[in-house]
Amino acid sequence: MIALSNVKKSFGANAVLRGVDLVIPSGKSMVIIGGSGTGKSVLLKCILGLVTHDAGTITLDGTDVRTAERDAFLARFGMLFQGGALFDSLRVWENVAFRLMRGAAKRPKAEAREIAIEKLRRVGLGPQVADLYPAELSGGMQKRVGLARAIAAEPEIIFFDEPTTGLDPIMSGVINDLIREIVVEMGATAMTITHDMSSVRAIADEVAMLHEGTIKWTGPVSEMDASSDPYVDQFIHGRATGPISAIR
Repeated sequence: MIALSNVKKSFGANAVLRGVDLVIPSGKSMVIIGGSGTGKSVLLKCILGLVTHDAGTITLDGTDVRTAERDAFLARFGMLFQGGALFDSLRVWENVAFRLMRGAAKRPKAEAREIAIEKLRRVGLGPQVADLYPAELSGGMQKRVGLARAIAAEPEIIFFDEPTTGLDPIMSGVINDLIREIVVEMGATAMTITHDMSSVRAIADEVAMLHEGTIKWTGPVSEMDASSDPYVDQFIHGRATGPISAIR
């Protein structure tokens, strides 16, 4: 569904993406792994068109992301942000229904609220939280609200940016299970960027290792442990020695 060919992006003298080649198949869950500062978030922003890449091509179903009609293009995506990115001044249900109440496909308020409550239920939150504000929720509950918002408009493609950051191991496991269930249930194409190996093993169909702006290895998650790639081996086992410098 998404194909990247020789994608490059620099910020001044800092070359972040140095020729990324990657294919994300339709209906599959692709997880991009790599250390902090390796370009994972920039790659995601380039696919969404939030940052314009300098060279190479990124296509969605064969259409260049730079020439696609923006509203129709973005309507195909859902996004779970790393920090939740909930609107403090909006109630929980208004956060979930944010997209539903805006744009060409705007829903009536009552219908949008009903959909929001259903999506909250899908992520394990009852209707009693709908009229609360984000500040009244725990970190794990806020992450669930963010997930409900990501799926509210039934997107074809969902991006997850470090979905378990800041969560304890138990809540991380809950979020990982929810993501996997929802992606399979919706038949969505998913792309996750993370350095949490428990998330990788729970969410991924395919894994790609990004380091110094290029993809070092890609393959099924079932082959990751036996990849024999030195970058993958060092990263997934958290070793201090290897081709990846511990000082970045």
